Amino acid sequence: MNIAIHGRKFSPESIPFIQTLFDNLVKKGASLKVSKYFHSVITKSKISRPTYEVYQSKTDLSNVNFIISMGGDGTLLEAVTHIGDLEIPILGINLGRLGFLATTAKERINLAIDALYKDYYKIDKRSLIKLISDPNIFDDLNFGLNEMTILKKDTSSMIVVHAYIDGEYLNSYWADGLIVSTPTGSTGYSLSCGGPLVLPQSNNFIITPVSPHNLNVRPMIVSDKSVISFEIEGRSKNFLVSIDSRSYTVDASIKLAVKKEEFCTKLVKLDDYNFLDNLRQKLNWGLDVRN
Repeated sequence: MNIAIHGRKFSPESIPFIQTLFDNLVKKGASLKVSKYFHSVITKSKISRPTYEVYQSKTDLSNVNFIISMGGDGTLLEAVTHIGDLEIPILGINLGRLGFLATTAKERINLAIDALYKDYYKIDKRSLIKLISDPNIFDDLNFGLNEMTILKKDTSSMIVVHAYIDGEYLNSYWADGLIVSTPTGSTGYSLSCGGPLVLPQSNNFIITPVSPHNLNVRPMIVSDKSVISFEIEGRSKNFLVSIDSRSYTVDASIKLAVKKEEFCTKLVKLDDYNFLDNLRQKLNWGLDVRN
């Protein structure tokens, strides 16, 4: 089996778990590829490294069966950009804290690897959001698993984002910014700004204002078959546009729109995974002494 691994900087407490991953995969006879960045990190650690190739781009992953993300949700989001439309299944092993996407506990690494080899897992397909811009500001990485966000920059004054759905005027948002998230992203930035929790397979976008000046403005759920376009204005000359953890500074002349990406991200879930259980655990959702 061909397996790729990506990770970020890690704490000393994570070293035994990363070592366990390598040892188990070597024992299974896996052919390994490690991301260029993760390779640079582990070479500075005390981890005993097996023989592996270093991958630098998507073309190096064409024959990979799975990619393992070692870290938190941010690490997994980076792995999504590595594979793009290859749709290689991603197993997220959580070395971080919350972990809505990286749902496999580090203590269960051996069990997770066995599951990959025995087909004891499910594939959870997640939709992506695609940013269309003129000029193209993210090149080939103009897609995200969580959200696209427009934010004010370098000023205390709010901005105005005029939003349109399939060319029809929706609203002018006087706010610090505007988020358009996928169902996956509904547990992220959108949630912290008052957006709703949405089940992963809901086929929707969530439009959530960031600190809106008009308190009558509320988050809105629209079909992901829609094309949502924007015009931005404000006192500042520059604004911030981000997709997941990647951001770019733009001016008001830019043309922006989002729609559903044609390909998806495939997440590996062990057979005992349940999204609603995950909500209750990560958010203390429904925590009540009566329960």
